[in-house]
Order: sequence, then C-alpha cells, then structure tokens
Amino acid sequence: MNAINELPQSRLQDEINRVFALQQARKIELRQTTAEQRLEKLRRLRAAVIAHKADIVAAAHADMRKQPVEALLGEIMPVTQGIDLALKHLKRWMRPQRVKTPINMLGTRGEIRYEPKGAALIIAPWNVPVFLSFVPLTGAIAAGCTAIIKPSEMTPALGAVIRNIVAETFDEAEVAVFEGGPEVATALLTMPFDHIFYTGGPEIGKVVMRAAAEHLTSVTLELGGKSPVIVDESADIEAAAERLVWGKLLNGGQICVAPDYVLVHESRKEELLGALGRQLKTHATGEAGRAPDLTRIVNGRHHARVQGLLDDALARGARVVAGGQSDAADNFIAPTVLADVALDSRLMQEEIFGPLLPVLGYQDLNRALELINAKPKPLALYAFSRIKDNVERILRGTSAGGTTINHVMLHGLHPNLPFGGVNNSGIGKSGGFYGFQAFSNERAVLRQVSGISFTRWVMPPYSARLSRIMDRFVK
Repeated sequence: MNAINELPQSRLQDEINRVFALQQARKIELRQTTAEQRLEKLRRLRAAVIAHKADIVAAAHADMRKQPVEALLGEIMPVTQGIDLALKHLKRWMRPQRVKTPINMLGTRGEIRYEPKGAALIIAPWNVPVFLSFVPLTGAIAAGCTAIIKPSEMTPALGAVIRNIVAETFDEAEVAVFEGGPEVATALLTMPFDHIFYTGGPEIGKVVMRAAAEHLTSVTLELGGKSPVIVDESADIEAAAERLVWGKLLNGGQICVAPDYVLVHESRKEELLGALGRQLKTHATGEAGRAPDLTRIVNGRHHARVQGLLDDALARGARVVAGGQSDAADNFIAPTVLADVALDSRLMQEEIFGPLLPVLGYQDLNRALELINAKPKPLALYAFSRIKDNVERILRGTSAGGTTINHVMLHGLHPNLPFGGVNNSGIGKSGGFYGFQAFSNERAVLRQVSGISFTRWVMPPYSARLSRIMDRFVK
C-alpha cells in the first residue's frame, strides 16, 4: 500500500507507524546502495513522470485552471531537469572528497563522505505540488534515503497523480504517499524522521521546526516572504515591465519567489506604470479582464484573502493602474498593478501570493534598501539596473535567499544554483547537488596513515620548552 487516503483517525497513526517501521528497516539497507542502483531508481521516476505527463496537465487544470504550458513549465520541466542533472553527476557527488592536510595533521589523510541521513519526510505545498514533491524526492533518492511524501490536500487531483506515480514506481518501504489534511501532517510530524523537507509559509515552517526539535531532526525549510524588486534610474523599463508581468502571471502569482512589490526610482515611475499597463493589456486579455489563460486562485478561502489585501489597499488610498476585476465564483482576480500604496497596508505587510503588484517610488537608493531591510529577509530579491555600482550596492546592502538581476525568478530554475531562503524565508538549500547534500550527512573521516603523530609531542608531562614551542606555533 503506497498511499493513505482519508483513513479514520483511529487507524491513521497505526498506518503511519507501519510504513515508518518498514522504511526504518530499509534505510539501513540503502546505506549500502551503489550509485548505479540509485540512478536506476531515478530513471524509473523520470519515466513515470513522463508517462503521466497528460495526467499531470489535466490535474493541474482541474485543480487551478492551469494551462498546459504552465503545467509543463512549472510542474514537469524542473523534475526532469533535476533528475537529468543527478543522472549525469551522481557518481561524482557520491565520491569521497579529499581535504588538505595541515602541518599539525602530518601523517593523516582526511576525507568527507556523503552518507544518507536515513528516513525523510517531504511535505509539499499546493502551488506546484509535482515539482515540490519530486524535486526533493530526487535529492532523497540520490542520497540513498527513504521518503514519505505528504502532498497538499488543496490540490487533490495533482495529489492523486503523485500518489499513482509513486505507487507504480516504488515499494512503500522506500517511498510512500500519505494524503489528507492537517491531521495527517500533524501525525507524521510526531515521528522521529532523520530529515524533514518542508515547503510552505513561515508560520507553518515554525510548527514543523518545533516538531523536528523534539527529535533533533534536521530540516530544510523553503518558506516565502515579500520578495522586493528595485528598478533604478538606468533600467530598461520595457524589459523590466515585460518580465515583471511574466512573474505575476505565471501560476496566477502563486509562486514563493514571485515579485511581491516594486520600488522604482521616481524619475521612471510613471514610465514603468505605463509599461506595466501595456504588458497586461497584451498578455492578460479577455472579456471583462477575465484573462482565460491565467491560473486561478487555488480556492475560495485564498481568493477571499487576496481580495482582502486589495480591498484594504484601496481603502487606504491606493489606486488601480491596471486590472482590478474579480469574480469569487470563479476564484478569479485579474492581474492588478497598484500605485500610491500605503506602507502600513496589508498589501505591504503580508506575502501576497496572488496577481497583485504594488509599485512604490523612491528617490534615494539607500532609502529603498532601508525599507527592504526593515522587513524579514526575503526568499528572493530582484534588481533591474544597468549601473554596475548600483547592483553591487543592492547585493551588499541586503540579504536574500537568491537574486536575479534584470529578470525575475530565473535563479530558481537554474539547476546548478542553490535554491532556498535565509532565516524567515527558509533554512537550507535544495536543487541539484544541494538537494543531494540536504539529505546527506557529510561525515568526516580521518585516517592515521603513518607513524608520525602530532599528539606524540604534546603528551604530559608538559615542559617549559614545549610551552614555548606551542606559543610560537599558535602565533
């Protein structure tokens, strides 16, 4: 049995215990697996994802009205790309890494071995659940771990596809899926996993971290926050507008690294607002602003939340530059650009996770950086500039999980870059080698390979001469 779907509460913990026990036994065996054995599992996962491509596309439309292009780009491509990278490099990643020998370690040889942490829990969100289930799973398999996946209950069609792919590809003693609501996640979090990989919001991230602390379990937390954009006086405004609109249209703005608010130099503010309006007219067209190609808000509760952000901003004096239409019955909110947004509005205090884009002006770059630094460190930061010194000032003057210059979100799709946040926006990195590393213990191994040993010379009794030698040595 690979999937657990809506079990009675009385049986839920028993079933979790049963599967967890199977994986506890198997994780010991997996420590011995070769690179080729792990690669074969990754090949099977890749083949299963491709075989279910049509199912993923259909489920994405059923859950969120995603168009095929977005399902292929956002759900499938990162998985196949991540697996392909592991297929190419896993043998090298697994190889012990020699380290240099300092003078006080003469006669020894040191190396780092990557060993599997063991049993892993992957808790995936609803916005891109296939991506954020199977990319971490790729890292877990590459590292030699077992895994239990808990997909979000808010995208049930995609959750069912994830369940089917896993059931067809793996024995439950290695990979299993538990479906259901928060009660399932709560039950899973009581177990002593060796690593937990969670993607979601900071508040639930704190819950996960508290649960992990009970067992001193290591965590990777991919969280979120308000990812700012700086558009300086030198920026290519048309290019910036096109790329910002792309970042807000993709997945209906429901992406953790979507641009959250824009700080634009006052001298270019009206130009940028005009360009954003033209880009929306070109790419978010439809009767009454309905934008038929736009992914819908995931459900009525989240629609009401995003609508509340918009209503609060308007009540505090913000003006709609473009967009603004809404239809609760269709979970639709048009891509909307806003100006004159109050800094104390909810729109500027909460992560938006929807197709709203507030644009604020600044006159002094230092003031823009102060505004960014007054908020928790973001998952991503973007800068549009043709002034090298400005880019360096922004990079040195802020902290963020990742940054893209003169575009948005692309750093998160680059397979050779680490992806993750910092402090409130996340702990740990993932993707490619960094995903393999997240599920691995970097084990230090030192071998004494000759009769020469530093410790021979520092045995008691300690002489005055030895003290003088040590004093010079530490200097």
